[in-house]
Amino acid sequence: MTAAAGGMEARIRRKLRGRLLPFLFVLYIVAFLDRINIGFAALTMNQELGITSRQFGLLAGIFFIGYFLFEIPSNLLLHRTGARVWMARILLTWGLVAVLTGLAHSVTQLYVLRFLLGVAEAGFFPGMILYLTYWFRQREQAQTLALFLTGLPVTSIVGAPLSGLILDHVHWLGISSWRWLLVLEGIPAVACGVLTYFLLPSRPAEAKFLTREEKEWLVAELRREEEQKRGAHGASALQALGHGRVWHLAGTYFALMIGLYSMSFWMPQTVKALSARYSNSTVGLLVMAPYLAGLLGMLLVSWSSDRRGERRYHTAIPVAVGGLALMLLGTARSPFFSVTLLALVIAGIYSFLGPFWSMPSEFLTGFSAAAGIAFINSVGNLGGIAGPWMIGAIRQTKWGVQGGFAAVGVSLLAGVGLVLLLPKDTRTPPAA
Repeated sequence: MTAAAGGMEARIRRKLRGRLLPFLFVLYIVAFLDRINIGFAALTMNQELGITSRQFGLLAGIFFIGYFLFEIPSNLLLHRTGARVWMARILLTWGLVAVLTGLAHSVTQLYVLRFLLGVAEAGFFPGMILYLTYWFRQREQAQTLALFLTGLPVTSIVGAPLSGLILDHVHWLGISSWRWLLVLEGIPAVACGVLTYFLLPSRPAEAKFLTREEKEWLVAELRREEEQKRGAHGASALQALGHGRVWHLAGTYFALMIGLYSMSFWMPQTVKALSARYSNSTVGLLVMAPYLAGLLGMLLVSWSSDRRGERRYHTAIPVAVGGLALMLLGTARSPFFSVTLLALVIAGIYSFLGPFWSMPSEFLTGFSAAAGIAFINSVGNLGGIAGPWMIGAIRQTKWGVQGGFAAVGVSLLAGVGLVLLLPKDTRTPPAA
């Protein structure tokens, strides 16, 4: 590579990360907050509406049924119509449903609205993963994805204390604070939908922040990489859905997301149970601490993964640490030890995301990437049904919530085994 080409490459990378990632990062925080804030609302909502642990587990998970059913069509439409228009539509509709959730007066109404929230949001996350492949080359993707995916822990770092404060202090007009929590945290999605329509370029050719020379260089580089992948792994959208490696990744993601969503929905109640003296604001601050560890873990592991060009072990090892910590959680006898173990769990679960999501685009491109990434995400997110429901069901037995967490830890270790069964180089085409 010449010095001029190297300088252009570095300049374009800086521009892309500076102009695209901050905006996408904010969108992802808004999305994930609306998805998981039911966990904080439960601190007062469950008692007011008489919701049992089993019902709450289903309430948390039913979101993912609508998400699963509409994920693949949504991602294919994004690839066809363009990210700007389709992402704006997703944000506007889910924001409106999120606000309406705060008006529910029974668990049945909450079931319906959580299902519709999943329908409305379907396609957002895989759409963002696909969108980033339009701009960043394979060698840059783990770190780029991790920078985007840091929105996951940051959502809880910011959202947990914010949600605790709303629950303790916002009782305007005599309306329950959990209702205000859902309404106030749903409004930003509507605002972001409008901003997305006007600010988000669909492809490099539309990017006003790049010069003509930079656009031509970037488009040529991405086209060359796409042609190489198509030559080695050429597949249609339908063929991608039958691809053995796509199914393998989907099963792996399912096992791992059982852990991620179990913690997202049940951690506030778990921390609240550590001491009767904790206010909702204190719970928010304590929940925030493990996610700081998750943020640091994500950045370090993804940087190491890109530096070494290795994905499997950078996915498996952090998850193994998280799974073992989760199984030990039942042995904790002090709040400090409990929060320390929770930090290890969150760091392990969140650190795998960057390396993992770099693997599908190593052998998928175009419509096959749109379909394959959506399928992996939609099947994997069914873990958001299984995990929270499993903990809710086990919590009502003699094993309690700690027994549920141990079961989730076993699922994480099963996911580690599936990761290690992947080929060392996922760019290598599977045998016929």
